[in-house]
Amino acid sequence: MTDLDPFTDGLDGPMYVVTAAADGEPAGCLVGFASQCSIDPPRFAVWLSVANRTYRVAREAEYLTVHLLHRDERALAELFGEETGDRVDKFAKVGWRPGEAGSPVLEQLTTWFTGRIEGRIDGGDHMGFVLAPVAVSPPAEGPPSALLRYRELRDLEPGHPA
Repeated sequence: MTDLDPFTDGLDGPMYVVTAAADGEPAGCLVGFASQCSIDPPRFAVWLSVANRTYRVAREAEYLTVHLLHRDERALAELFGEETGDRVDKFAKVGWRPGEAGSPVLEQLTTWFTGRIEGRIDGGDHMGFVLAPVAVSPPAEGPPSALLRYRELRDLEPGHPA
């Protein structure tokens, strides 16, 4: 087996909160593995740890909502990254509204899209969800703020081990 750490240690990708709902049950988690994966048709892939509750809800969901985090949104990264929905109702602590098929849209986060789940890819300890966008947040006013990056969150204690 080849150790990928020398390659991945230099990466510093943006961080996301991904939300889902199934049977009226909302879930959400902090995600660092995500990327656009097709231009035409537009597609985006997010990878959810199979150890966490959001994955279990997403397996039954039709849509996921992907929220892009900015530096001033660290508190939400901590909530969705350090707490587990197995023990804490994260949605009681934030403003949100139901989007497509109930997929939660977090009111504090202004950059998001909701995608219909088009496919799933087994990636080992993470499952990839390929999304076709169906709703996108309106453009933000003013200059974009800096994105919250992986390196800024390395000190978080995850709600579940990877």
